[in-house]
Amino acid sequence: MTGQGVVWLGSPSFPEAAREALKDSQLRANLKRATGTIRDKRLAVASELDDWEALREAGAAIKKRTARHLDRYLVQLEESVTAAGGTVHWAADAGEANRIVAELVRATGEREVVKIKSMATQEIGLNEHLAEQGITAYETDLAELIVQLGDDRPSHILVPAIHKNRTEIRDLFTAEMGHWGQPAPDGLGDDPAELAEAARRHLRSKFLTAKVAVSGANFACADSGTVVIVESEGNGRMCLTLPETLITVMGIEKVVPTWSDLEVFLQLLPRSSTGERMNPYTSTWTGTTDGDGPSAFHLILLDNGRTDTLADEVGRQALACIRCSACLNVCPVFERTGGHAYGSVYPGPIGAVLTPQLVGVENAASLPFASTLCGACYDACPVKIDIPEVLAHLRAKVVESKGRTPEALAMKAAATVLDSPRLLGAAQKAASVGGRALARNGRIGRMPGPLAGWSDSRDTPAPPAESFRTWWRKNRETE
Repeated sequence: MTGQGVVWLGSPSFPEAAREALKDSQLRANLKRATGTIRDKRLAVASELDDWEALREAGAAIKKRTARHLDRYLVQLEESVTAAGGTVHWAADAGEANRIVAELVRATGEREVVKIKSMATQEIGLNEHLAEQGITAYETDLAELIVQLGDDRPSHILVPAIHKNRTEIRDLFTAEMGHWGQPAPDGLGDDPAELAEAARRHLRSKFLTAKVAVSGANFACADSGTVVIVESEGNGRMCLTLPETLITVMGIEKVVPTWSDLEVFLQLLPRSSTGERMNPYTSTWTGTTDGDGPSAFHLILLDNGRTDTLADEVGRQALACIRCSACLNVCPVFERTGGHAYGSVYPGPIGAVLTPQLVGVENAASLPFASTLCGACYDACPVKIDIPEVLAHLRAKVVESKGRTPEALAMKAAATVLDSPRLLGAAQKAASVGGRALARNGRIGRMPGPLAGWSDSRDTPAPPAESFRTWWRKNRETE
């Protein structure tokens, strides 16, 4: 974990990590198949709604209003949860959140917890912290289980094990399940139903014996104190109802003003994430109820860089993200590199704008450049986050933070030349002569020195013998 409280940053920069990922043909094939399938499903179910664009506008408006009054809604949420029998904790950073969770678990006398998928706990490295405290966390989401058994990292917001195919998963189950609990059945095949059954049997004993559960949250309603989780496998509902103590770690941006706001997001989220009309399981709970569900509920409100992000008038858009992953599934860069190259729990286009703001652009300087700026992410985003705008905004910050680099000086010189027809004409003549001298068979290969960065990935066509301006003067100005 970095000093900024987000795990994994400190891995190779995106260009270096992406270069290694691009060598993995199996990874690219897995990603292409999975993202293509989700893309097609999302387009089909979104097109069924005549008011889809109106829903997107409504979602964006709710998120903007929440951001403007975030302090008020968070205080209201605390009051509502407390009135319903829950306890609210405030965590300024990852260290504080991890400490609170560990103390709450220790207070129960337990040394094991079950978890439902939570990006916030991945962000702060909770599992690793609990392990240091002698507490074992068992992931119960199928994809998270695959990642945990493989001592791996999630590579996708919605499908953390998207980088693995079912044969790889079968081999992993066979080799590792026994070390964490019930082993995989003998002769386990790679049929999805067989794999799901093996996971179900493996997790069953954990669900029935665990006294403490840790969860994330998709939304929390300020007016009622109701917390919401949507999921597809039912493991979440087991975690949220069977244990005696429930600890929820939630980023402060997940609050929504009212219960009725869920009407919008529970239409947008499933269609954008899994291409479904509604989630198989939508669980809501409000504080505690005698004789029904956990008897103790703790809600930890996590900042960890979000307040700083909120202060940026352009960058704050990233806090509107509802973690649907639609932007990942349409991104040509993500489809080829996978999520590990981003070095953060938040990969893809949203990760490229969210992570640098949570940790400071100087600590993730390559991520805002991990995009073609094609705009597909903006078109797909259900709450209309203008990711290309934020990318360009953060790129400017990165460049400004580096000061007067050779590239910056070169760009400044280029701007001077492009601003002067006389200088541009002279530069074109010089480039034509020099370029044709360097070219072989009409192409210029890798160039030396500072030009290598611009030429080591592709050849450059040799400049023409005369510029378009010169050709125009010869052939058109006399007509």
